[in-house]
Amino acid sequence: MRDAHAIDLSWLVRLRWGAIIGQVALVLGVHFGLGLPQRLVPLFATIAVAVASNTALALWERRRERAPPEVVPAAVMALDVVLLTVLLALSGGAFNPFSAMYIVHIALSAVVLRARWTWALTALAIICFGVLFVDTPHHHIHDMRMHLQGMWAAFALAAAFIVYFVRRVTGALSAREAELVAARAASARRDKLTALATLAAGAAHELSTPLSTIAVVARELERHLPRSAETAGSLEDVQLIRSQVARCRDILAQMAADAGASQGEALGSRAPASLVEEALGGLPGSERVRVEMEERARHERALVPAQTFVRALRGVVKNALQASPPEAPVHLRLSSGPDTWRLSVEDSGAGMPPEVLARAGEPFFTTKAPGEGMGLGLFLTRAMLDGLGGQLSLQSTPGQGTRVVLTWPVAGVRQSAALSPGSSSTQVAP
Repeated sequence: MRDAHAIDLSWLVRLRWGAIIGQVALVLGVHFGLGLPQRLVPLFATIAVAVASNTALALWERRRERAPPEVVPAAVMALDVVLLTVLLALSGGAFNPFSAMYIVHIALSAVVLRARWTWALTALAIICFGVLFVDTPHHHIHDMRMHLQGMWAAFALAAAFIVYFVRRVTGALSAREAELVAARAASARRDKLTALATLAAGAAHELSTPLSTIAVVARELERHLPRSAETAGSLEDVQLIRSQVARCRDILAQMAADAGASQGEALGSRAPASLVEEALGGLPGSERVRVEMEERARHERALVPAQTFVRALRGVVKNALQASPPEAPVHLRLSSGPDTWRLSVEDSGAGMPPEVLARAGEPFFTTKAPGEGMGLGLFLTRAMLDGLGGQLSLQSTPGQGTRVVLTWPVAGVRQSAALSPGSSSTQVAP
């Protein structure tokens, strides 16, 4: 797969070949076609430098495996500006109408280079264009001298405006493209969530009858088997069948509820602290969770789908407890900014390698042992936060644990009283 720099470099090679062909045609056309003698040897020697450099650039571009550093296209464009200056100096200097070609180089650099390189190339072009006026014969006509000076000033002003506006346009286009990518990703997650809810509801509906039949038959077998040492093993097998059937029904019901709740539950006004406390209530291992939250989290309100939020947070904390050693703590921090609430859950586990971290949050992707999870928790949490205008981020370093950060907008009416200095945060034991 080719990267963006590779595309820019290949196009630069093609553009330079086109420029070289145009330069040769112009020199020959002016010398032989218009009958205006030109210094062919130094002109073609300058063009030969461009040919040699572009040939080397083309060969290197084909053989390379990595994206070139940005200094490479910047250096090539700077060389082109210098070569253009030499060609102009050999064929009329500042009076040569093709001095306008400086603008082409500046516009191209504004599109394919970063701002610092673009402004550096612009400065070089302005200096090179100014150098052409040094060798211009002195004219006794004052108006001609003023005209030449005005040409240089106009060129510098036009170059600055071109760079500024092209950079603004390319920046806006890049930001717009990033927004479209994010919107497409959010839309894809919503589509997956809808498909998951439909699949879960359909599976629960279709499998409810056969599971109920298996449960009834197993119960009848358990009732009719005689209680004796010979049938003890059979009774245990029947009881195992009944327990596994019940577990299957619970899994289907939970999957349908999880997938549908984040889409169907209405928003409610709740204090963020109460959501955290409800999520930790009754959770095995919650005594290992070290909670730190701002006092305002107990009094202010946020508009969230409460049950879905509690279920999502419980899943995140449960994952952190499972990832941490048996006695290691899990740190939960709840804070707020001007526009968002931020809740982070940090475990003391082994962390995740980059390839696993890249897939975390995909539906049905899990590193847990079979039967311990379906890989839906982070996916549903991210889908819920997307619906609120928030986001889910994961930070993990192998050997140093994982941090899951949930952010969502501050919403609802602030009902907190003025906090006294020094009471902005408190340690809470779950």
